[in-house]
Amino acid sequence: MRFVIVTGMSGSGKLTAMKMLEDMGFFCVDNLPVPLIEKFIELANTPGSEITKVALGLDVRADQKFADAFKELERLKKNGLSYELIFMEASDKVLVKRYKETRRKHPLAGDGSIEEGIEKEREILKKVRKKADYVFDTSNLLTRVLKKELEKIFVENAEYNSLIIRVVSFGFKYGMPNDADLVFDVRFLPNPFYIDELKKQTGNDAPVHDYVMGFPEAGEFLDKATDMLEFLIPNYIKEGKNQLVIAIGCTGGRHRSVTLANELYNRLEGKGNYALTITHRDELLG
Repeated sequence: MRFVIVTGMSGSGKLTAMKMLEDMGFFCVDNLPVPLIEKFIELANTPGSEITKVALGLDVRADQKFADAFKELERLKKNGLSYELIFMEASDKVLVKRYKETRRKHPLAGDGSIEEGIEKEREILKKVRKKADYVFDTSNLLTRVLKKELEKIFVENAEYNSLIIRVVSFGFKYGMPNDADLVFDVRFLPNPFYIDELKKQTGNDAPVHDYVMGFPEAGEFLDKATDMLEFLIPNYIKEGKNQLVIAIGCTGGRHRSVTLANELYNRLEGKGNYALTITHRDELLG
């Protein structure tokens, strides 16, 4: 039997992940009372049982119960139980935004603020996160990308490295992305904005793409950036990094940055065991 534990920060998408696992054939149970965990596993493991895949969701709704649940799982692990641990998380800023949008109260906030509840929860979950087999940061993760990664692990049984790479184009005039890990400034290339027939188009349009890529410096930049990333990415994975944001900026975020972000995405796609997404933050501005 394949046994999976799904836990993590409240509001980070645990229930979404559970629903996806259910669609993949898992028998899913959320927040089972601690005294019933062992009995449930025994029943699922009964000879002749049709249940071959189980996912158990655990929340921090009361920290003592949560701690007890993991103590019980560790005890069962010593007695031969094998399980995989999925940890869902998101940035504090994103979690606060989600709670405010849904008008829900954080389970650990008490009479305090959402931020205080998040801080308490991170402290409780700190040790559990270190034990996780798979970490998903959903701050900027599209639902379809999460589904694809879960299918890779639990349907295709492919090797998984907890790294999600997001390529972002942006305009410096609107500020740099706050979560950027690597920032490339491509304002060294001529700006299509000053060519009348290209001004209102973007890097997603062929004429702008061809104009930008017509300069040898654009190809040379991509060669050097790709070479550096092919060195960095395996080392980030080895060190346990779970999200890498590569930001490419030009003045307005419509022409050069969009073109080069697309080209870099194409060079990285399918080249490693990581998830890859692309966002054009400011393409429609200006």
